[in-house]
Amino acid sequence: MPELLVRDLPEEVVEALRRRAAAHGRSEEAELRAILEEALCAPRGKARRPGSADFWERAAKLREQTRGRNITPSEELIRQDRDER
Repeated sequence: MPELLVRDLPEEVVEALRRRAAAHGRSEEAELRAILEEALCAPRGKARRPGSADFWERAAKLREQTRGRNITPSEELIRQDRDER
């Protein structure tokens, strides 16, 4: 199986990987492998690409589900939450 070496990672990225690996009960290497597989591989092993049809299909479904809804801007919701404190 091929190997991959990543150099010069920021310390905060390495620490975040260590914490995430510990939370999932895996080694750092296994956690990194899982992250890469999740980010790059579709369930059937097909590579995902930015702009893939899968993304656009999900985006269209979301637009259809939210069509006609009155959506409150996030800054108003944050302001309302702050005012309630």
